[in-house]
Amino acid sequence: MAEIRPFAGVRYRVPDSELPRVLAPPYDVIPPAYQQALYARDPRNIVRVILNRGTGDAAYEEAGATYRGWLAEGVLAPDPEPSLYLLEQAFAIDGRRLRRLGLLARFRAEDPGSRRILPHEQTRKGPREDRWRVLLATRANFSPVFMMFPDARGEFASLAASSTASPPSSAFTDDGGVEHRLWRVADPAAIAAFAGALAGPTAYIADGHHRYATALRYRDEHGPEGAWTLGYFTPLESPGLVVLPYHRMLEEGPRLEAARRALETHFRLTATADAREAAGLASRSTARYAFGLAERGQGGLVAEALPAAEKLLPPDAPPSLRALDTYFLHRAVLPNLLHVDDTAVHFLHSLAEAEETVAAGACRLAVLMRATPPPQIVDVAEAGESMPAKSTFFHPKLPSGLVIHPLAV
Repeated sequence: MAEIRPFAGVRYRVPDSELPRVLAPPYDVIPPAYQQALYARDPRNIVRVILNRGTGDAAYEEAGATYRGWLAEGVLAPDPEPSLYLLEQAFAIDGRRLRRLGLLARFRAEDPGSRRILPHEQTRKGPREDRWRVLLATRANFSPVFMMFPDARGEFASLAASSTASPPSSAFTDDGGVEHRLWRVADPAAIAAFAGALAGPTAYIADGHHRYATALRYRDEHGPEGAWTLGYFTPLESPGLVVLPYHRMLEEGPRLEAARRALETHFRLTATADAREAAGLASRSTARYAFGLAERGQGGLVAEALPAAEKLLPPDAPPSLRALDTYFLHRAVLPNLLHVDDTAVHFLHSLAEAEETVAAGACRLAVLMRATPPPQIVDVAEAGESMPAKSTFFHPKLPSGLVIHPLAV
Protein backbone atom coordinates (compact mmCIF):
# COMPACT_ATOMS: atom_id res chain seq x y z
CA MET A 1 0.00 0.00 0.00
CA ALA A 2 1.05 3.59 0.44
CA GLU A 3 4.42 4.40 1.97
CA ILE A 4 3.70 6.52 5.06
CA ARG A 5 5.83 8.73 7.28
CA PRO A 6 5.25 10.85 10.37
CA PHE A 7 5.39 14.63 10.10
CA ALA A 8 5.27 17.63 12.41
CA GLY A 9 1.66 18.60 11.87
CA VAL A 10 0.73 22.27 11.95
CA ARG A 11 -2.24 22.77 14.26
CA TYR A 12 -4.37 25.56 15.65
CA ARG A 13 -3.12 26.74 19.02
CA VAL A 14 -6.57 27.45 20.44
CA PRO A 15 -8.60 25.78 23.20
CA ASP A 16 -10.58 22.74 22.08
CA SER A 17 -13.78 24.70 22.64
CA GLU A 18 -12.73 27.07 19.82
CA LEU A 19 -11.86 24.40 17.26
CA PRO A 20 -15.41 24.32 15.80
CA ARG A 21 -15.04 28.04 15.17
CA VAL A 22 -11.84 27.77 13.14
CA LEU A 23 -12.20 24.46 11.27
CA ALA A 24 -14.30 23.82 8.16
CA PRO A 25 -15.46 20.92 5.97
CA PRO A 26 -13.60 20.12 2.72
CA TYR A 27 -13.82 22.93 0.16
CA ASP A 28 -16.09 21.02 -2.23
CA VAL A 29 -18.97 20.62 0.25
CA ILE A 30 -19.09 24.28 1.30
CA PRO A 31 -21.94 26.07 -0.53
CA PRO A 32 -21.75 29.89 -0.85
CA ALA A 33 -24.07 30.59 2.08
CA TYR A 34 -22.04 28.38 4.40
CA GLN A 35 -18.81 29.93 3.14
CA GLN A 36 -20.17 33.32 4.21
CA ALA A 37 -21.20 31.91 7.58
CA LEU A 38 -17.71 30.48 8.17
CA TYR A 39 -16.16 33.82 7.26
CA ALA A 40 -18.41 35.54 9.79
CA ARG A 41 -17.85 32.92 12.47
CA ASP A 42 -14.19 33.67 13.20
CA PRO A 43 -11.44 35.68 11.45
CA ARG A 44 -9.16 32.65 11.88
CA ASN A 45 -11.43 30.17 10.13
CA ILE A 46 -9.56 27.94 7.69
CA VAL A 47 -12.13 28.69 4.96
CA ARG A 48 -10.10 31.84 4.24
CA VAL A 49 -7.33 29.56 2.99
CA ILE A 50 -9.09 26.57 1.45
CA LEU A 51 -11.94 28.52 -0.21
CA ASN A 52 -11.07 32.20 -0.23
CA ARG A 53 -13.97 34.36 -1.40
CA GLY A 54 -11.77 36.65 -3.44
CA THR A 55 -11.70 36.47 -7.22
CA GLY A 56 -8.97 35.58 -9.69
CA ASP A 57 -5.32 35.71 -8.69
CA ALA A 58 -6.13 37.80 -5.63
CA ALA A 59 -8.00 34.92 -3.98
CA TYR A 60 -4.96 32.63 -4.04
CA GLU A 61 -2.55 35.41 -3.05
CA GLU A 62 -4.74 36.25 -0.07
CA ALA A 63 -5.04 32.57 0.91
CA GLY A 64 -1.26 32.20 0.96
CA ALA A 65 -0.71 35.45 2.85
CA THR A 66 -3.37 34.51 5.40
CA TYR A 67 -1.79 31.12 6.08
CA ARG A 68 1.70 32.59 6.47
CA GLY A 69 0.34 35.33 8.70
CA TRP A 70 -1.29 32.86 11.06
CA LEU A 71 2.00 30.95 11.29
CA ALA A 72 3.89 34.13 12.07
CA GLU A 73 1.35 35.13 14.73
CA GLY A 74 1.33 31.71 16.38
CA VAL A 75 -2.33 31.04 15.59
CA LEU A 76 -0.95 27.97 13.82
CA ALA A 77 2.23 26.18 14.89
CA PRO A 78 3.92 22.85 14.14
CA ASP A 79 4.05 20.08 16.70
CA PRO A 80 7.45 19.59 18.38
CA GLU A 81 8.25 16.26 16.71
CA PRO A 82 7.18 14.17 13.71
CA SER A 83 4.03 12.21 14.49
CA LEU A 84 1.17 10.21 13.10
CA TYR A 85 -2.34 11.24 14.12
CA LEU A 86 -5.30 9.02 14.95
CA LEU A 87 -8.70 10.62 14.43
CA GLU A 88 -11.91 9.15 15.84
CA GLN A 89 -15.26 10.50 14.63
CA ALA A 90 -18.38 9.40 16.53
CA PHE A 91 -21.76 10.10 14.97
CA ALA A 92 -25.39 9.00 14.73
CA ILE A 93 -27.13 7.86 11.56
CA ASP A 94 -30.44 6.06 11.07
CA GLY A 95 -30.80 5.71 14.82
CA ARG A 96 -27.39 4.04 15.25
CA ARG A 97 -24.32 5.36 17.03
CA LEU A 98 -21.17 4.66 15.00
CA ARG A 99 -17.52 5.60 15.11
CA ARG A 100 -14.83 5.70 12.46
CA LEU A 101 -11.16 5.63 13.35
CA GLY A 102 -8.46 6.51 10.86
CA LEU A 103 -4.81 7.48 10.64
CA LEU A 104 -3.55 10.84 9.36
CA ALA A 105 -0.09 10.44 7.85
CA ARG A 106 2.30 11.79 5.25
CA PHE A 107 2.27 9.40 2.29
CA ARG A 108 3.84 9.14 -1.13
CA ALA A 109 1.45 9.71 -4.04
CA GLU A 110 1.90 7.14 -6.80
CA ASP A 111 0.51 6.56 -10.28
CA PRO A 112 -2.39 4.07 -10.47
CA GLY A 113 -0.18 1.80 -12.58
CA SER A 114 1.73 0.83 -9.43
CA ARG A 115 -1.51 -0.76 -8.13
CA ARG A 116 -0.68 0.49 -4.64
CA ILE A 117 -3.17 3.38 -4.63
CA LEU A 118 -6.25 3.13 -6.86
CA PRO A 119 -8.84 5.81 -7.75
CA HIS A 120 -12.45 5.24 -8.76
CA GLU A 121 -13.34 8.65 -10.13
CA GLN A 122 -12.22 10.91 -12.96
CA THR A 123 -11.21 14.46 -12.13
CA ARG A 124 -12.27 17.72 -13.78
CA LYS A 125 -9.99 20.46 -15.05
CA GLY A 126 -11.53 23.33 -13.06
CA PRO A 127 -11.22 21.81 -9.58
CA ARG A 128 -7.76 20.43 -10.42
CA GLU A 129 -6.50 23.88 -11.35
CA ASP A 130 -8.13 25.46 -8.29
CA ARG A 131 -6.49 22.98 -5.88
CA TRP A 132 -3.17 23.41 -7.70
CA ARG A 133 -3.21 27.16 -7.18
CA VAL A 134 -4.09 26.81 -3.49
CA LEU A 135 -1.21 24.35 -3.10
CA LEU A 136 1.29 26.67 -4.78
CA ALA A 137 0.11 29.64 -2.70
CA THR A 138 0.45 27.83 0.62
CA ARG A 139 2.86 24.89 0.13
CA ALA A 140 0.66 22.89 2.49
CA ASN A 141 -2.21 20.37 2.54
CA PHE A 142 -5.20 21.34 4.66
CA SER A 143 -7.49 18.40 3.87
CA PRO A 144 -6.32 14.79 3.58
CA VAL A 145 -6.93 12.39 0.73
CA PHE A 146 -9.43 9.94 2.25
CA MET A 147 -8.38 6.32 1.64
CA MET A 148 -9.72 2.94 2.68
CA PHE A 149 -7.85 -0.33 2.87
CA PRO A 150 -8.52 -3.97 3.85
CA ASP A 151 -7.65 -4.89 7.45
CA ALA A 152 -9.09 -8.41 7.49
CA ARG A 153 -6.79 -9.61 10.29
CA GLY A 154 -7.45 -6.55 12.42
CA GLU A 155 -3.80 -5.53 12.66
CA PHE A 156 -4.53 -1.83 12.20
CA ALA A 157 -7.55 -1.99 14.50
CA SER A 158 -5.43 -3.53 17.26
CA LEU A 159 -2.71 -0.88 16.93
CA ALA A 160 -5.31 1.88 16.94
CA ALA A 161 -6.96 0.50 20.07
CA SER A 162 -3.62 0.55 21.89
CA SER A 163 -2.79 4.08 20.75
CA THR A 164 -6.18 5.47 21.79
CA ALA A 165 -6.15 4.03 25.31
CA SER A 166 -4.72 7.31 26.64
CA PRO A 167 -6.61 10.64 26.73
CA PRO A 168 -6.75 12.44 23.34
CA SER A 169 -4.68 15.51 22.63
CA SER A 170 -7.83 17.35 21.53
CA ALA A 171 -11.58 16.76 21.39
CA PHE A 172 -14.49 18.77 20.01
CA THR A 173 -17.95 18.47 18.40
CA ASP A 174 -18.64 20.02 14.99
CA ASP A 175 -21.71 21.76 13.53
CA GLY A 176 -23.28 18.46 12.54
CA GLY A 177 -22.96 16.90 16.00
CA VAL A 178 -19.99 14.72 15.01
CA GLU A 179 -17.67 14.16 17.98
CA HIS A 180 -13.96 14.27 17.14
CA ARG A 181 -11.04 12.97 19.22
CA LEU A 182 -7.44 13.28 18.04
CA TRP A 183 -4.36 11.42 19.34
CA ARG A 184 -0.76 12.21 18.41
CA VAL A 185 1.42 9.12 17.93
CA ALA A 186 5.10 10.04 18.32
CA ASP A 187 6.58 6.81 19.73
CA PRO A 188 8.99 5.39 17.09
CA ALA A 189 7.92 1.79 17.75
CA ALA A 190 4.24 2.64 17.30
CA ILE A 191 5.01 4.60 14.12
CA ALA A 192 6.94 1.64 12.70
CA ALA A 193 4.08 -0.72 13.57
CA PHE A 194 1.51 1.45 11.78
CA ALA A 195 3.80 1.77 8.75
CA GLY A 196 4.12 -2.01 8.64
CA ALA A 197 0.38 -2.55 8.91
CA LEU A 198 -0.27 -0.22 5.99
CA ALA A 199 2.61 -1.45 3.82
CA GLY A 200 0.88 -4.50 2.34
CA PRO A 201 -2.71 -3.92 1.21
CA THR A 202 -3.86 -1.75 -1.67
CA ALA A 203 -5.34 1.62 -0.72
CA TYR A 204 -8.48 2.84 -2.48
CA ILE A 205 -9.18 6.56 -2.78
CA ALA A 206 -12.58 7.19 -1.24
CA ASP A 207 -12.61 10.99 -1.41
CA GLY A 208 -10.18 13.66 -2.54
CA HIS A 209 -9.42 12.63 -6.13
CA HIS A 210 -8.70 16.24 -7.14
CA ARG A 211 -6.32 16.67 -4.23
CA TYR A 212 -4.59 13.45 -5.23
CA ALA A 213 -4.26 14.57 -8.86
CA THR A 214 -2.73 17.80 -7.56
CA ALA A 215 -0.20 15.83 -5.50
CA LEU A 216 0.87 13.88 -8.58
CA ARG A 217 1.28 17.09 -10.55
CA TYR A 218 3.40 18.57 -7.77
CA ARG A 219 5.57 15.44 -7.79
CA ASP A 220 6.01 15.71 -11.55
CA GLU A 221 7.23 19.30 -11.22
CA HIS A 222 9.33 18.95 -8.06
CA GLY A 223 10.73 15.42 -8.20
CA PRO A 224 10.27 12.39 -5.91
CA GLU A 225 10.29 14.36 -2.66
CA GLY A 226 7.40 16.40 -4.02
CA ALA A 227 5.21 13.29 -3.98
CA TRP A 228 4.61 13.44 -0.22
CA THR A 229 1.08 14.55 0.65
CA LEU A 230 -1.51 14.17 3.41
CA GLY A 231 -3.66 11.05 3.71
CA TYR A 232 -6.28 9.58 6.00
CA PHE A 233 -6.42 5.77 6.13
CA THR A 234 -9.36 3.81 7.52
CA PRO A 235 -10.23 0.08 7.31
CA LEU A 236 -12.81 -1.17 4.84
CA GLU A 237 -14.19 -3.40 7.59
CA SER A 238 -15.10 -0.54 9.92
CA PRO A 239 -18.85 -0.26 10.67
CA GLY A 240 -18.28 3.48 10.70
CA LEU A 241 -17.27 3.56 7.02
CA VAL A 242 -20.56 5.10 5.88
CA VAL A 243 -21.43 6.09 2.32
CA LEU A 244 -24.52 8.22 1.78
CA PRO A 245 -26.37 8.61 -1.52
CA TYR A 246 -26.07 11.56 -3.86
CA HIS A 247 -29.55 12.49 -5.09
CA ARG A 248 -30.25 13.93 -8.55
CA MET A 249 -32.40 16.99 -9.32
CA LEU A 250 -33.61 17.19 -12.93
CA GLU A 251 -34.07 20.67 -14.36
CA GLU A 252 -35.58 19.29 -17.54
CA GLY A 253 -37.52 16.21 -18.55
CA PRO A 254 -40.86 14.60 -17.71
CA ARG A 255 -43.14 15.18 -14.78
CA LEU A 256 -43.90 12.30 -12.42
CA GLU A 257 -46.88 10.86 -14.33
CA ALA A 258 -45.01 10.92 -17.65
CA ALA A 259 -42.00 9.30 -15.96
CA ARG A 260 -44.24 6.56 -14.59
CA ARG A 261 -45.49 5.77 -18.08
CA ALA A 262 -41.94 5.74 -19.45
CA LEU A 263 -40.70 3.36 -16.76
CA GLU A 264 -43.58 0.93 -16.32
CA THR A 265 -42.34 -1.58 -18.92
CA HIS A 266 -38.99 -2.10 -17.23
CA PHE A 267 -39.71 -1.47 -13.52
CA ARG A 268 -41.98 -2.50 -10.70
CA LEU A 269 -43.48 0.83 -9.60
CA THR A 270 -44.84 1.75 -6.16
CA ALA A 271 -46.55 5.06 -5.40
CA THR A 272 -45.48 6.94 -2.27
CA ALA A 273 -46.78 9.92 -0.36
CA ASP A 274 -43.66 12.04 -0.73
CA ALA A 275 -39.93 12.20 -1.45
CA ARG A 276 -38.90 10.91 1.99
CA GLU A 277 -41.03 7.78 1.70
CA ALA A 278 -39.74 7.19 -1.84
CA ALA A 279 -36.12 7.52 -0.70
CA GLY A 280 -36.69 5.20 2.25
CA LEU A 281 -38.37 2.45 0.23
CA ALA A 282 -35.75 2.67 -2.49
CA SER A 283 -32.92 2.40 0.05
CA ARG A 284 -34.40 -0.85 1.40
CA SER A 285 -35.03 -2.41 -2.00
CA THR A 286 -33.12 -5.57 -2.89
CA ALA A 287 -33.66 -5.13 -6.64
CA ARG A 288 -30.57 -4.97 -8.85
CA TYR A 289 -31.38 -1.33 -9.56
CA ALA A 290 -33.74 0.91 -7.61
CA PHE A 291 -34.39 4.61 -7.14
CA GLY A 292 -37.16 6.97 -6.06
CA LEU A 293 -38.82 9.84 -7.90
CA ALA A 294 -40.69 12.83 -6.50
CA GLU A 295 -42.47 15.91 -7.81
CA ARG A 296 -43.93 18.88 -5.96
CA GLY A 297 -47.55 18.28 -5.07
CA GLN A 298 -47.66 14.89 -6.79
CA GLY A 299 -46.05 12.60 -4.22
CA GLY A 300 -43.44 10.07 -5.18
CA LEU A 301 -42.68 6.80 -6.84
CA VAL A 302 -40.25 3.93 -6.24
CA ALA A 303 -38.85 2.21 -9.34
CA GLU A 304 -37.38 -1.29 -8.89
CA ALA A 305 -35.84 -2.76 -12.02
CA LEU A 306 -37.22 -5.95 -13.52
CA PRO A 307 -34.58 -8.47 -14.65
CA ALA A 308 -34.85 -7.50 -18.33
CA ALA A 309 -34.07 -3.84 -17.54
CA GLU A 310 -30.35 -4.58 -17.53
CA LYS A 311 -30.57 -4.99 -21.32
CA LEU A 312 -30.98 -1.22 -21.51
CA LEU A 313 -27.25 -0.93 -20.80
CA PRO A 314 -24.65 -1.20 -23.59
CA PRO A 315 -23.62 -4.85 -24.02
CA ASP A 316 -19.96 -3.94 -23.54
CA ALA A 317 -20.51 -2.12 -20.22
CA PRO A 318 -17.86 -3.28 -17.73
CA PRO A 319 -19.20 -5.58 -14.98
CA SER A 320 -17.98 -3.30 -12.18
CA LEU A 321 -19.96 -0.39 -13.63
CA ARG A 322 -23.02 -2.48 -14.54
CA ALA A 323 -23.47 -3.11 -10.81
CA LEU A 324 -23.95 0.58 -10.00
CA ASP A 325 -27.31 2.33 -9.66
CA THR A 326 -25.69 5.58 -10.78
CA TYR A 327 -24.23 4.02 -13.94
CA PHE A 328 -27.58 2.41 -14.79
CA LEU A 329 -29.37 5.72 -14.23
CA HIS A 330 -26.99 7.81 -16.35
CA ARG A 331 -26.41 5.29 -19.15
CA ALA A 332 -29.87 3.71 -19.45
CA VAL A 333 -32.69 5.51 -17.65
CA LEU A 334 -31.98 9.20 -18.19
CA PRO A 335 -30.97 9.08 -21.88
CA ASN A 336 -33.14 6.18 -23.10
CA LEU A 337 -36.34 6.38 -21.06
CA LEU A 338 -36.64 9.87 -19.60
CA HIS A 339 -34.71 11.64 -22.40
CA VAL A 340 -32.77 13.86 -20.00
CA ASP A 341 -29.23 15.03 -20.75
CA ASP A 342 -26.61 14.97 -18.00
CA THR A 343 -26.26 18.74 -18.31
CA ALA A 344 -29.76 19.05 -16.78
CA VAL A 345 -28.78 17.06 -13.67
CA HIS A 346 -27.80 18.67 -10.38
CA PHE A 347 -26.69 16.88 -7.23
CA LEU A 348 -27.65 17.00 -3.56
CA HIS A 349 -26.28 14.64 -0.91
CA SER A 350 -28.83 15.51 1.75
CA LEU A 351 -32.37 14.11 1.65
CA ALA A 352 -33.51 17.19 3.57
CA GLU A 353 -32.10 19.42 0.81
CA ALA A 354 -33.80 17.25 -1.81
CA GLU A 355 -37.13 17.59 0.02
CA GLU A 356 -36.70 21.36 0.18
CA THR A 357 -35.90 21.51 -3.52
CA VAL A 358 -38.99 19.48 -4.40
CA ALA A 359 -41.21 21.50 -2.04
CA ALA A 360 -40.00 24.75 -3.62
CA GLY A 361 -40.67 23.47 -7.13
CA ALA A 362 -37.04 24.14 -7.96
CA CYS A 363 -36.72 20.99 -10.08
CA ARG A 364 -38.98 19.13 -12.46
CA LEU A 365 -38.27 15.83 -10.83
CA ALA A 366 -36.08 14.53 -8.00
CA VAL A 367 -34.29 11.19 -8.40
CA LEU A 368 -33.61 9.69 -4.98
CA MET A 369 -30.72 7.26 -4.99
CA ARG A 370 -29.46 4.35 -2.92
CA ALA A 371 -25.96 4.57 -1.44
CA THR A 372 -23.05 2.91 -3.25
CA PRO A 373 -21.58 0.16 -1.00
CA PRO A 374 -17.79 0.25 -0.42
CA PRO A 375 -17.24 -3.18 -2.08
CA GLN A 376 -18.66 -1.78 -5.33
CA ILE A 377 -16.20 1.12 -5.09
CA VAL A 378 -13.34 -1.34 -4.66
CA ASP A 379 -14.50 -3.35 -7.67
CA VAL A 380 -14.54 -0.25 -9.87
CA ALA A 381 -11.09 0.81 -8.68
CA GLU A 382 -9.63 -2.67 -9.21
CA ALA A 383 -11.06 -2.74 -12.75
CA GLY A 384 -9.47 0.61 -13.55
CA GLU A 385 -12.86 2.14 -14.34
CA SER A 386 -14.44 5.43 -13.27
CA MET A 387 -17.83 5.93 -11.68
CA PRO A 388 -20.30 8.56 -12.87
CA ALA A 389 -19.91 11.91 -11.13
CA LYS A 390 -21.25 12.15 -7.59
CA SER A 391 -21.69 8.43 -7.02
CA THR A 392 -20.47 8.47 -3.41
CA PHE A 393 -20.68 10.73 -0.37
CA PHE A 394 -18.60 9.51 2.54
CA HIS A 395 -19.92 10.58 5.93
CA PRO A 396 -18.79 12.21 8.10
CA LYS A 397 -16.41 14.47 6.20
CA LEU A 398 -12.91 15.06 7.53
CA PRO A 399 -12.34 18.55 8.95
CA SER A 400 -10.02 20.84 7.03
CA GLY A 401 -7.32 22.48 9.13
CA LEU A 402 -7.32 20.00 11.99
CA VAL A 403 -3.82 18.75 11.12
CA ILE A 404 -2.05 20.69 8.37
CA HIS A 405 0.70 19.03 6.36
CA PRO A 406 3.61 21.24 5.18
CA LEU A 407 5.03 20.02 1.87
CA ALA A 408 8.38 18.26 2.04
CA VAL A 409 9.89 20.44 -0.72
